[in-house]
Amino acid sequence: ACLGDRAVAGRRRDFTAGRLCARRALAGLGLPAAPVVTAPDRSPVWPVGVVGTITHTTGYCAAAAAHATQVRSVGMDAERRQDLSPGVRRRVCLPEEEDALARLPAGAPWPTVLFSVKETVYKVWYPVVGTWLDFADARVTLDPGAGTFTAQIAPARVASAPVTDPPASIAGRFVIDADLVRTAAVLVPR
Repeated sequence: ACLGDRAVAGRRRDFTAGRLCARRALAGLGLPAAPVVTAPDRSPVWPVGVVGTITHTTGYCAAAAAHATQVRSVGMDAERRQDLSPGVRRRVCLPEEEDALARLPAGAPWPTVLFSVKETVYKVWYPVVGTWLDFADARVTLDPGAGTFTAQIAPARVASAPVTDPPASIAGRFVIDADLVRTAAVLVPR
């Protein structure tokens, strides 16, 4: 029970730190401090006219916000620089992504980058479309030299989206440092 209590306390601390980052992101837009509450689906509820994203992992949290007139959606994720377990890797990586990862330069946690990219893609997709994406619903291509990615959304998911203009692809950037993998994407209005 003690370990569980510590884990719960850690998640609460991360949640609180993430919300503090969100308030700072709002202040960066010149907006008054406002709570970023949690919707029933656990997504953040940003003030009217604002889009944003929050990420946290052990020892790190960040948030970004933008005016909805300038940005349609924004997403970011941070993960500890570590290997994915084989089970998680099987859930996250499509066969063609595994083939592509095998051809990338050694020494980087490419499966973790792919996982983080898919988390970011989901955070961009969900506020716009209002439906979940599974890991298999986004096919990711990484460009290690440029530090960029492109995610193609499964055509069936795009076709079945309950909005008139769902994103068919989402592009963004990634950074790998000594401790973290960080990914981010911005979807601009059409």
